[in-house]
Amino acid sequence: MLWKKARRSDNVLDARDSGGGGGMRIGGGKGLSLGAVAIIVVIGLLTDQDPLQIFGQLADQAGVSTSSVSPQTGRPPATNDEQSEFVRAVLGDTEDTWRAIFQQAGKHYQDPTLVLFRGGVNSACGFASSATGPFYCPGDRQLYLDLEFFREMAQRFAAAGDFAQAYVIAHEVGHHVQTLLGVSAQVNAARQRGEKLEGENGLLVRQELQADCLAGVWAHHAQQRLDWLEPGDLEEALRAANAIGDDRLQTQARGQVVPDSFTHGTSAQRVRWFSTGFEKGQVNSCNTFKTARL
Repeated sequence: MLWKKARRSDNVLDARDSGGGGGMRIGGGKGLSLGAVAIIVVIGLLTDQDPLQIFGQLADQAGVSTSSVSPQTGRPPATNDEQSEFVRAVLGDTEDTWRAIFQQAGKHYQDPTLVLFRGGVNSACGFASSATGPFYCPGDRQLYLDLEFFREMAQRFAAAGDFAQAYVIAHEVGHHVQTLLGVSAQVNAARQRGEKLEGENGLLVRQELQADCLAGVWAHHAQQRLDWLEPGDLEEALRAANAIGDDRLQTQARGQVVPDSFTHGTSAQRVRWFSTGFEKGQVNSCNTFKTARL
């Protein structure tokens, strides 16, 4: 992947040396205590819900006063850091792609901020350790990434390669696009009505698969604009999508597949929807909420 062709984003903050702090602050009050965070995590585990989505829902409902990772606690990455330069290049190209797509639709794209952290980080969705993996928080509209995750992808999931890493970033940007388009709010509204979101045909799976498809849409336009993919790059992204399907992860962790607790989709579904976005390059091809066959 000839990623150095891409424009570098100015919306990356390096908080790797900042440590924790803050916690989620709702309505200008005190942050959630570690005990409250632990309780929400336990509730999520017991109900097969993603704790980060619970945090995000709370933040959306109550309104978040400030982000706990701000220009004061994060700084621009060093220009001689190749890993962060890669992240800036990928994020910069997602900005160029989604600005153009939104403009064509008569809408305005608001760039997200990507925060690099190490070990753990506080966001508007609460505290998250590196074990959570990369995530997007709708409460502060920021992406969070510990670069060690890319090493884990290569070692644990056999999903190495720069385009595999780009897919991960683009997937989280896809969640930001969903927030801007109102998709995330609709899913949260369904949760508030008491609808079950988990399961092989559930709204969470459809939301995640749509983010995969939107990552493919970005990859389509980026390739048209930059012609930066090299032989084997597309296969890297597909291997990454295949490696993090619910069925594969559950088999590794539990020794069995439990479709009723799916939140992200099977390996085959994740590959299919990323491929759909990449082949068609159209946002309207990513309506996973209307299709009968995921």
